Amino acid sequence: MKQKLTYALLITLTLALSGCQSTYYKTMESFGYHKRDILVSNVEKARESQEEASEQFKSALEKFSALTGFHGGDLQDIYERLNDEFERSEAAAKDVTNRIDAVEQVGNDLFGEWKDELSKYSNTKLRNESRIKLSKTKSKFTRLLSAMRRAEKKIKPVLDAFRDQVLYLKHNLNAQAITSLQSEINSLEADIGRLIKDMQKSIDEADAFIKELKKNS
Repeated sequence: MKQKLTYALLITLTLALSGCQSTYYKTMESFGYHKRDILVSNVEKARESQEEASEQFKSALEKFSALTGFHGGDLQDIYERLNDEFERSEAAAKDVTNRIDAVEQVGNDLFGEWKDELSKYSNTKLRNESRIKLSKTKSKFTRLLSAMRRAEKKIKPVLDAFRDQVLYLKHNLNAQAITSLQSEINSLEADIGRLIKDMQKSIDEADAFIKELKKNS
């Protein structure tokens, strides 16, 4: 089973890189993974990426906040450490966006297929039940995606602030530059607080959506 899954993942990666979505779905289905399963997996990965991003931004804030206690030291070393935190934060943000994009694409494909298949029912009662379930599930998905995108939008101002401080420090390696950056910490802390709060809401929505899909599978 493990070997089968590994093989499926390798094929999936190849097809994903080639951008052939329909072939990707057909291949995954041949291994027993349907769009619903892929959507659950993508939501779980998006949830994990948001958790990791939250922790990374907290770590970066701690490093930047440590500037308030600066009483001398190697400014080049301080710059390099802060730049490393910024780059890790930037990578975490990119991963969040990529994961949300994957959730949105598979979700749209799943619901599009579901809607098209309603016309194939010969039993009116079953068709109506499926239509109602589609409507409810899509509504929850829309709420989840909105929460994810709302949290994602809060990332840019934080990254911009990190980038500004790192660039300023890079070209002004002196104690005066450190003092100037200290005044931005409170604003940055508030922005990160709002970001993490929205990410937690998104994570909660992801948990609820995954639970709902698994319950109805």
